[in-house]
Amino acid sequence: MAGVSASLTTIGLDDAIARLSRLDGFEMAELADDAGAILESSTRGRFDTKTAPDGSEWVAWSERYDETRNHNAHSLLVEEGGLRDSIASYGAGSEVHVGSNLIYAAHHQIGGDEIGSGVPARPYLGVSDEDELDLQDLVTGRLEDLLQ
Repeated sequence: MAGVSASLTTIGLDDAIARLSRLDGFEMAELADDAGAILESSTRGRFDTKTAPDGSEWVAWSERYDETRNHNAHSLLVEEGGLRDSIASYGAGSEVHVGSNLIYAAHHQIGGDEIGSGVPARPYLGVSDEDELDLQDLVTGRLEDLLQ
């Protein structure tokens, strides 16, 4: 399978999820879908900020490549928006997967040197500190709703 994805799992939270699942109205699949939506949105946002999940800036284009770009129409990792627009999420049990099925997605995420291209890694998948806070807020909000 071509493409790349990052997964968020609830490893170590199995007991907590088992207890939560006994609460009337708790749906793990719904929580996973909502978490995926948060991560999908923040991943797409990285194509605007040009930053990795750890907050570091993406490596700029080489000067030679930069000269070939139309700066009114192109920006780093965004020519027509195919990679950004391909970002999708889905929940599977207690896991959330976020990624792209495009054949070149992994190449940009982890970098590579196929055919002498020397493309540096420009990570867009992953969980940032802000994502962690947003996910904590999601879970806290869901628990508050269930306990009312």
